[in-house]
Amino acid sequence: MMLRPDGMTITDESAIGLAASIRAREVTVRAVIDAHIAVLERFAPATNAVVVDCYDTARQQADAADAHLATGPADLPPLFGVPITVKESLAVAGLPNTAGVVARKHLRPAANATVVQRVLDAGAIVLGLTNTSEGCMWIESTNRVYGRTSNVHDRTRTAGGSSGGEGAAVGSGGSPFGLATDTLGSIRIPAFCNGVFGHRPTTGLLPTTGAWPPPFGVAALCSNGVIARRAADLMPLLQIMAGPDGTDPLIQEVTLGDPATTSLRGVRVVLLDKTFAPGVGRVVLAARDRAAAALTDVGAEVTHVPMRSLRMIGLFATIVLAEETGISFAEIMRNEGADILAVSQLTAARGDHTLATRLLALGELIAARLPTPAARRITAAAHNAATEITETIGDGLLLHPTLTTVAPRHGRTTGRPWRTNTVAPFSLAGLPVTQVPLGRGTHDLPLGVQVVAGPNRDHLSIAAALTLEKAFGGWVRPRH
Repeated sequence: MMLRPDGMTITDESAIGLAASIRAREVTVRAVIDAHIAVLERFAPATNAVVVDCYDTARQQADAADAHLATGPADLPPLFGVPITVKESLAVAGLPNTAGVVARKHLRPAANATVVQRVLDAGAIVLGLTNTSEGCMWIESTNRVYGRTSNVHDRTRTAGGSSGGEGAAVGSGGSPFGLATDTLGSIRIPAFCNGVFGHRPTTGLLPTTGAWPPPFGVAALCSNGVIARRAADLMPLLQIMAGPDGTDPLIQEVTLGDPATTSLRGVRVVLLDKTFAPGVGRVVLAARDRAAAALTDVGAEVTHVPMRSLRMIGLFATIVLAEETGISFAEIMRNEGADILAVSQLTAARGDHTLATRLLALGELIAARLPTPAARRITAAAHNAATEITETIGDGLLLHPTLTTVAPRHGRTTGRPWRTNTVAPFSLAGLPVTQVPLGRGTHDLPLGVQVVAGPNRDHLSIAAALTLEKAFGGWVRPRH
C-alpha cells in the first residue's frame, strides 16, 4: 500500500510519518501492523531478531485502535497505532525479561520499564521483544535462552550487541523503531551492523528504571535509547521518553533543542588522529571522512586533533565498570542463581553460558587481582580521557568510526575487549551519540559513523544525522 506520491510504503516510513498517515485516515492501524509483522516473519528464519512475538495481541490492539478512530476523536497521542519492538532486557509487563540469562527464564515483570510505559502511553503498539547478548554484556547477540541473532544483510555476520535483535528488526524494515540500552556501544554497534540509526542520549536524560542488569549507580556508562530506520524519529522519541520518573535518581529535566531548525554552519567538527589501536580499516575511516566532507558542504568547519589516550580505552572501561559499581558481572549473575565461575560452567563445551560471558567473568577475575593503586590509575586514566574528549568537542561535534571494520563474522569479537575502543570513550563521558548509516562498504555490508555532541546537545548530533541522511541515503535496506 502506498502512503505518499513518492512511492514510500508502510514499511519505509518513519514512525512520525506513520502516525500522521493514521491520524489523516490515509491508512488503517491494522494495515500498518500487518505490514510490519509480515516483514518480521519473512526475515525471522535468517535473523532470529524477534524472540518473543506479540503479533496476535498487536493485531487485536490495532483493530481496537481503528474502532476508536471510527468514532472521530479530536486528539490522538503522538504515536497512535505505530508499531515498535523492544529489547528483551527492558521490562514489558507479563512478558519474559531474561536478558538472555537461563536462570531468569521464569521471570515475568509486573510493570513496564519507564521508557516502555511512556512510549505505550504515546499510543505505540508492541510487536515483540528482541534478542540480546547474555546479560547484555557483549557486542554479539547470542545466548542460551534464544540462540543467536544474525545480521540482516548477511546471516554469516553478527548483528552486533547487545541490542542485536533490535538492530536486525529495524534494519529489516519490520519495525520503524525500537527501544534499547547502551553501556559500551549496545545501541550504536547493532545500528551500524544493520545499517540504521541509533541514538545513545546524554546520560541522565532517559530513566533506566526497568532495565536489567540494573546500572548500579554507574552514572556515565548506562543509558536507554533508540534504534530507528529514519533520523526524523530520534528527537520526537527522546522528547516522549525524557524526564524524571521518581525512581532513577540520575534523571533531570532538560530542555531539548530542535534538530530541524539547527544550523550546522560554523559548527566545529573534530576528527581524531593517532587514536586507533591496530586493525582499524581504511574503509571505515574513508566513510568518516566522506561524512565530514558532507558536513563541510553545509558550512561546518572540520579540524583534526591527535588523541592517543583513547587507544586502549575499551579495555579500561571494563575495569571501570567493576571498580565503580562495587559489584562484578559474575556477582550480578550469581544473585540471579547463575554461577558463571562454577567449574562445571567454565569447562563445559556448552552450558548455560556463552563463551563470551565465561571469558568476561575470567577477565574480571584477572582484573580483580590488580593491585588497588593500579586499578585506580586505570580508572583515573579512563576518566581523564573522557574529560579530554568532552573538552575537545566543546559545543561542536566529533565524527568517529563505530567499529574498526564492517560487521564481523560470528564469534570474531569474542575475547577481544579492544573491539569496544571506538565506542567506549563516549559512554565514559556520558555524551550523546548518533550512529548514522553511510551506505555500503566491504562485502556489501553497511558503513556508518558516530556523531558525538557535548552534554545535553543531543539535538546537534541529530541535526548532523538529518544532514547525512540526505547526503548518503540513510537506512541501508537489505537486498534480499
